[in-house]
Amino acid sequence: MSDGREMRDSSTILPDGTAYVTRIVPVPKNISPEAQHMLARVESDAPTHQSLEERRKGTDTWQAGVGEVSKKIYPVNVGADSIAGVPVRVITPLTIAPEKSDRVLINLHGGGFNSDSGSLSETIPIANLSGIKVIAVLYRLAPEHPFPAGLDDAVAVYKELLKTYKPSHIGIYGTSAGAILTSEVTVKLKQLGLPLPAVTGIFSGLGDFSQVGDSSALFALNGFSGHLDPPKGDELDAEYTTSSNPKDPVLSPIYADLTGFPPTLFVTSGRDLLLSGTTVLHRAYLRAGVDAHLVVFEALPHAFWNTPHLPESKEAHQIMAGFLEKHLGK
Repeated sequence: MSDGREMRDSSTILPDGTAYVTRIVPVPKNISPEAQHMLARVESDAPTHQSLEERRKGTDTWQAGVGEVSKKIYPVNVGADSIAGVPVRVITPLTIAPEKSDRVLINLHGGGFNSDSGSLSETIPIANLSGIKVIAVLYRLAPEHPFPAGLDDAVAVYKELLKTYKPSHIGIYGTSAGAILTSEVTVKLKQLGLPLPAVTGIFSGLGDFSQVGDSSALFALNGFSGHLDPPKGDELDAEYTTSSNPKDPVLSPIYADLTGFPPTLFVTSGRDLLLSGTTVLHRAYLRAGVDAHLVVFEALPHAFWNTPHLPESKEAHQIMAGFLEKHLGK
């Protein structure tokens, strides 16, 4: 390399299987030029020190900006409301076909359980492409409101919507923290004896807070680029889980009875820090006999579909919207 670093692969495997490795990983050519450009961006490996207030302010600013970009690609109407005392965004297609007027999708946004990084970017494309109204639940956030506060908010919204929508006409989906919540909510609804939604979407999530997945030791938020803290034991997101039993079947649905769950689409990518979590949960759904589908995009990092201009993002949104729409109203 021009900077003098030696280019070579190496591996040292300890007796317990822990691997110390270096790898040369070129940017694959079977992804779009836009995606190749994204993977080539350089970020510092130094630790970042950002307060929660700074994180939320930055995330809100980014979400507003990406929301405007998304609306130019996928025109919709965006409004605000409250359902069961929970604030929500209401994302409505510009026109709704009569046969879709009695259908609704619930979005549980990502953001690490402590911020909103998806109530616009995750909903605008789906509402436009599916032709179905989307309710984005602005659930309470950790660390002020850890598990199960956000879960309770999502369940409250679902129960209220059941008063005007048939369960076969309701779908739930989310990305990252919202993907985790989607599975948690489904478990909770089953425990409560409530009718389950017709379809769910788990887009880069996990179902086990008691174990760290392999991909979390390989990839940072942006894949190979940026700071990565090695996993510390089996502790996952203590600010969200607090003192809860990490094997609680609601918190960690992989320990729950998943039989009878609705058709579910899982989406992840090759450099996603939650690649392991998504695929492990998908297999648990399959073992329970659920109609569960998995789509893995090549090379891209965590929740890449929140970058709306990427051809792969447009493809992902088409797959997501198509699956959700297909299973509503059956």
